[in-house]
Amino acid sequence: MALPRGRTTYKKKDGILTLTDDRAALIWTPMPATGPPTVSLAVENISNLQQTPDGAPKVILRVIEKPRASAGEGAAPSNFLFQFTSPTDARAEANAVRDLLSQLLAHARENDPSVPKPTRAAGSNGTDGGGPSADAAVSSAAMSFANTVNAKAAPPKWFDDEVLKTDTELQKSLLEKDKKLAQTYKDAFDLRPDSIVEAAFQARFWSTRVGLLRAHAIELNQKKGAYNVLSTIKPRTEDGQFKLSLTSEQISMILQQHPLVRRLYNENVPKLSESEFWSRFFLSKLSKKLRGERMTENDNPDALFDRYLNADNTFGFSSKITAAQKVPHVIDLEANEENQGGFKSGNRKDVEMRPRGNIPIIKTLNSLSEKIMANVAPSDLDPAAGISVTGSADGLADETRTFDELTLRDLRGDTEAARVMLNVKEQNKFFSNHEGQSDEARIYEKQVPSEVLFEVHADLETFEDDGAGGIDLRRAIGVDDDSESDLDGAIKKPSHVGARSARRQAQTQILDGMRKKRTETAGISISAGIGSEDADASPMSIPPEIAQRCTLTNATTTEFLRQFWSAFLSGDPARTRELAYYAESLRRSADRIDSLAAEAEVVRQKVIERRKAEIREHYERTRKKLRWQPPKGGKDSVLALFEPTLTGVNGALEMYVAALGEEKGRA
Repeated sequence: MALPRGRTTYKKKDGILTLTDDRAALIWTPMPATGPPTVSLAVENISNLQQTPDGAPKVILRVIEKPRASAGEGAAPSNFLFQFTSPTDARAEANAVRDLLSQLLAHARENDPSVPKPTRAAGSNGTDGGGPSADAAVSSAAMSFANTVNAKAAPPKWFDDEVLKTDTELQKSLLEKDKKLAQTYKDAFDLRPDSIVEAAFQARFWSTRVGLLRAHAIELNQKKGAYNVLSTIKPRTEDGQFKLSLTSEQISMILQQHPLVRRLYNENVPKLSESEFWSRFFLSKLSKKLRGERMTENDNPDALFDRYLNADNTFGFSSKITAAQKVPHVIDLEANEENQGGFKSGNRKDVEMRPRGNIPIIKTLNSLSEKIMANVAPSDLDPAAGISVTGSADGLADETRTFDELTLRDLRGDTEAARVMLNVKEQNKFFSNHEGQSDEARIYEKQVPSEVLFEVHADLETFEDDGAGGIDLRRAIGVDDDSESDLDGAIKKPSHVGARSARRQAQTQILDGMRKKRTETAGISISAGIGSEDADASPMSIPPEIAQRCTLTNATTTEFLRQFWSAFLSGDPARTRELAYYAESLRRSADRIDSLAAEAEVVRQKVIERRKAEIREHYERTRKKLRWQPPKGGKDSVLALFEPTLTGVNGALEMYVAALGEEKGRA
């Protein structure tokens, strides 16, 4: 069945209103409807639909969306008005879209656990009294949780890349949080070609940042879970008076986590006032037991609570794990304890035959942990779902499946990276202009392997002993500190590894590499010396304000390079005009880099003039000359910093010019 679509106007702009292929979202795409949609509403987030009557002159469909999670509590729902403007039959198109949306919304509400469902009447074993009790509140919470576990809800929106790329509210929230990303977005948006509309730019900009959007969406939707509320409440004594601070949320959590306390609360309140009940409870032995603390003989006795010290604290509580008919042996701790014989005794015989004193405390804490985890959305498979005698529904044995769930995946090796596949046509042209072999490769190609091996073996046999059972490496490579023959230009001798010139060349190469790495990372000029004015924390000794602009310029240039190669390697003739704009943007990027280099050179010349004036003033005052060290951080430093980026830009422009010339030649 084809999806309904209609020609509509939204905010005085013409477009097409339809649904996605999976019927998960309502989308509106501006005319000519060839680009990405600018409005995308998930069906699960639509709360209501309204349409003008049949006799109305205008056909308008109003879609009401639930407040987004990032909008905060108390936010008003969003309204979207779509006016159908089809010249033939606008009413029929509107009805088709509305009817399909109504069916999808009805189906979604049937599977929504948050929507109340009719339940059977309570039996005779319910609570007495006309008012609502704590049992009723907890039963409602338990039923809501059971519906949540059993219902197969749709996956969250952060698992769908398309939803993330069209969620403008989420993107705005991320830009407000990440200032550097916001600056990159602003620069790229201001420098985009005129032919690229805002919607197309948004889609391409966020297509490579889906991971950031997903992480931000998960962060916004994280909520604080349940915790052991009793351990956080600390009664205190001030001026001989007992002080206790309790909130309604804490009382509600205590009643949910401890059915025994809920039972005592229902039986004794309002016989006792709430303040008296909670004061006596937190001073009783029962409170210490439920906290997981050890009881002592000095604890105050309380007849009301002491008789329930051995009572069951799991009344009215049901867990998905404990309710399972079969618990896998891998995680069945009680079965392991029974088979083991004794508590933490290994294979040794339990000679005492008495339980340890801390076992009740451990059981209390484990029971509380189980109750807290029961309200957490399960991430693993339900042990009671699809279990058979021989295996599970997925074809694996129960023990194998459970063991696979408990596997420490962090100990596995690194998985192969999911690389981006590029659609490259005529790949051989990319490498046709490069040299086939380097000079060193041509030298090695002329050598005979057998002769090389013979010379290596001969050199190894001539190694001399250093007198301590080792090899004299200095003599082996031919180091002779007393010889100056390699410095004599009249006598040309073949250079070898231990020659003075070879060692000097190796030393120079190593020091140059260290100096370059140090200036690129720390910005400290080696020639300036430690403690000089040129030693700063800016890369390549570039002024900090220009270095920051260099960072932003590099980010925007990289973004244009990504968009250029995406269009160039797509092979789509329809993107030819777009490709021309990207090439022009790259040329502008190169001009911006040159402008930054010129500005850095102006700053450097000002520093030079100031330093010269300081040297002249020092000479006139002391008649002593200072060593002149020209400062760095000028044009050459900026161009060296942008060397990889400029190489990429120039290479892309050369590819574009070559492809353009080839296309004109064919025409």
